[in-house]
Order: sequence, then C-alpha cells, then structure tokens
Amino acid sequence: MEDRICQECGDKLSGRKDQKFCSDYCRNGFNNKLNEDANSTVRKINGILRKNRRILVKLNPNGKSTVDSLTLADEGFNFHYITNTFVTQTGKTYFFCYDYGYLKLENGQFMLIQKQDYIK
Repeated sequence: MEDRICQECGDKLSGRKDQKFCSDYCRNGFNNKLNEDANSTVRKINGILRKNRRILVKLNPNGKSTVDSLTLADEGFNFHYITNTFVTQTGKTYFFCYDYGYLKLENGQFMLIQKQDYIK
C-alpha cells in the first residue's frame, strides 16, 4: 500500500482513505493558493465599483443631480465598471453602481440618481 501525503505540506496522512490534507490549516492554505488569482481580480473590481459608488454618492447628496463628465473624471470615476443597467420604456439606459446610477445626457452632462424601489 502506498503512503498518502498531504497535498499542502507533504506530511504523511492517516485516517480516512479519501483524506487529502492533514489539517484544516493545510486545506485552507491549499485552497487560498488555488484561488489567489481569482480573488485578487474580484477584489480589484470590487474596489473600482465601491469607488464609483462613493463618487456618485458624493456628487448626488439629494438623490438626483446633474454633473458634467469632467467632474466625474476628475473624481476618478471609471465608466467601464457598473453593476447593472436599467432601460426605461422610452429606451433610455441608466447605468448603476449598486444603488446609485447615471444617465448620459447631451453636451457631456450626466444625470445622477439614487435607485428607487420601483426600479428593479
């Protein structure tokens, strides 16, 4: 019978035949290394989305306001990252970062809104 070893530390295993790790510590360490790349990507994207939301909250303290694209750009808003969109019956598309969103208007203006209960 061949010796079974822990996939993380290499120690000899004893116990269940389907055991892969010698401890929870090794199992967690193995899985953390396995998912490290995916986790860093998700953390980076979540950071961008949170920053976008903070900017929208800051520039829209009353639930509805209008700003120009330069103001958003100066604050560091990244238009490439949103959480969802909403298309109205008239065909206007609102872009959201969680519960705060914007609608592109004419002349580089943006209407900022806070999501209402009736917008799903």
